[in-house]
Amino acid sequence: MTIPEEKYAPGKNRKVLIPGPCGNVEACISIPDNRIRNTIVVISHPHPLYGGTMQNKVVHTLDRTFYELGMITARFNFRGVGESDGQYDEGEGETDDLRAVVNWMRSQFPGLELCLAGFSFGAFISLKATAALLPSMLVTVAPPVSIFNFTSIQGPNCEWLLIQGEQDEVVDAGKVLEWARQFSNIDVVGLPGAGHFFHGKLNDLKTIVMNRIGSVESGK
Repeated sequence: MTIPEEKYAPGKNRKVLIPGPCGNVEACISIPDNRIRNTIVVISHPHPLYGGTMQNKVVHTLDRTFYELGMITARFNFRGVGESDGQYDEGEGETDDLRAVVNWMRSQFPGLELCLAGFSFGAFISLKATAALLPSMLVTVAPPVSIFNFTSIQGPNCEWLLIQGEQDEVVDAGKVLEWARQFSNIDVVGLPGAGHFFHGKLNDLKTIVMNRIGSVESGK
């Protein structure tokens, strides 16, 4: 599947249906006016069975932040959510959905570096896919270390930013920070007063990403 040539013009939230392993995957693509970063970003949303969609406010905040940093962004719905075909598959099929979106983005925008970003369940899926997709950058927000099995996940060999709300009522923040200590290439930022969904803290989340990712990019 290709998208019309005019879709490559700058613009926000252009909906596309991407062929996936069990049908279409619904996605929104945003291309900044000034593409100052040689990067595509694919953002994964929270758990589909608990209301997680690509419309989630944390996902929106990540998407907007990367867009303002001059990167091409794609946020998408996992199988069974919105207009994406299929049904929930315990994280396995969802990892395949992410791979399909990344492969499509790479085919449409060849030669660009890849950043994977995810919130909660989406962070887990991004980590699961990292070994196969080999991003140059990874951003994980509130990875659900206390909920899913992270023991088999390989540490990514790339720049990695982990943001964790210190008052998270869903994910055990202490377990996240303890788990993260085993990795040497990770930049861990704890956000005081932030719960799992970062209510009242979305601007702080945006600032962290702008400052940390912006400094990494400018240092290249």
